[in-house]
Amino acid sequence: MAPIPTPQPEPQDSPEGYVGLDAPDAERRARARGWSTVRSLPPGAIVTMEYRAGRLNFEVRDGRVARAWKG
Repeated sequence: MAPIPTPQPEPQDSPEGYVGLDAPDAERRARARGWSTVRSLPPGAIVTMEYRAGRLNFEVRDGRVARAWKG
């Protein structure tokens, strides 16, 4: 049987620190801080609920991050 893969540790970075930032700047900052996946979503977007280590989600409203969360 194959071993269960160990996920990479997530960056020690608070998603709340991205709220209010310009979306492209927030995405660049997140990638520079080690987030492997950065996903920008419009308000009210339907998203899957699976948790993915290393992913940072942004809800973008009028070009700025209105909400940010891990997974």
